[in-house]
Amino acid sequence: MGNDMKAAIYPGSFDPVTYGHIDVIRRAAEMFDELIVSVLDNRAKTPLFSVEERVKMLQDVTRDIPNVKVDSFHGLLIDYARRLNVHIAIRGLRAITDFEYELQISQTNRKLSNGNLDTIFLTTSLEYAYLSSSSVKEIACFGGDISQCVPPEVAALIEQKYRELRAQGINP
Repeated sequence: MGNDMKAAIYPGSFDPVTYGHIDVIRRAAEMFDELIVSVLDNRAKTPLFSVEERVKMLQDVTRDIPNVKVDSFHGLLIDYARRLNVHIAIRGLRAITDFEYELQISQTNRKLSNGNLDTIFLTTSLEYAYLSSSSVKEIACFGGDISQCVPPEVAALIEQKYRELRAQGINP
């Protein structure tokens, strides 16, 4: 990537991607030449969707934003950013509770990267401030309406995933 290009990484679990995430992606994409939306493969968590499914979902919902690239990584964000030669991470903030946690992580990343990784925080638009992937999963799990939370194609995938789990005798 050329030195004159400004790129940023928006890391997250995106399990599933919500309208809140998409809002942050659209706004960050306007600020940078390239935005790499990257799914964290966190082996400590048991996600609803596989990394591949989440990457595909993100590709689908961002296909109209030309400077967005979707990727995945595991391990430390600072190592991933170093490999890509990117010095900015984007994080969305919904509430004060997010801020405390995110501030700690951003300070740790800056320290561990010897000042090579800065974090830019975007506050979630008010209409999405209540949204989290875990609340979307909880609503969907109980058969609630998630159409205000996620794009239609994502809602369909979530409903399908819960049907499959129930068919396997797994009670989500």
